[in-house]
Amino acid sequence: MRYLTFALAKGRLAQKAMAMLEEIGITCEEMKDEKTRKLIFVNEELKLKFFLSKASDVPTYVEYGAADIGIVGKDTILEEGRNLFEVLDLGFGKCRMCVCGPESARKYLEHNELIRVASKYPNIAKDYFYNKKLQTVEIIKLNGSVELAPIVGLSEVIVDIVETGTTLKENGLQILEEVCPLSARMVVNQVSLKMEQERIQAIISGLKELKKQKEGK
Repeated sequence: MRYLTFALAKGRLAQKAMAMLEEIGITCEEMKDEKTRKLIFVNEELKLKFFLSKASDVPTYVEYGAADIGIVGKDTILEEGRNLFEVLDLGFGKCRMCVCGPESARKYLEHNELIRVASKYPNIAKDYFYNKKLQTVEIIKLNGSVELAPIVGLSEVIVDIVETGTTLKENGLQILEEVCPLSARMVVNQVSLKMEQERIQAIISGLKELKKQKEGK
């Protein structure tokens, strides 16, 4: 039997994913050692391998078959636009992708004016403005605190992830439009899904059942 390999987005997402997998009997003791320098963790008994990677790389590992299964946020899946199957919404890590800015910027959105949009997610921003709103905008990619952009006059609005909205309020910004809801998702390599259908399907069913129980509480 070959190993099934999981790629998990580092940090909170990986911890929550492992906790969920553990509830359906998929465990990896090695990963619990916080001091470890290991990159790949193995469960010999279940023939499973796990590795942690930067969120934006998870879809790449899955598309190219270096991982059979990936767990990553919907924002990353949309931004990376890789060729893979999204099989399950895991229901945690919920937030929203929104267009934000000062109240004064609302009129530019309503009148489809040519404006500048700053974002860490240029592909999501482009898809939203060009394909959904049919509004021509100039998109500026930033890597750091995008909230700064409208404050210093770099852009009229930003497209960013909003969890609580506290950072926006503190900087005099607000949600002007919602782009899409986000949460952690499970993605699968297309070939793996055919070759390992039974094993992967069993994992998906187990997680679905668990999610149903949690939501039913």
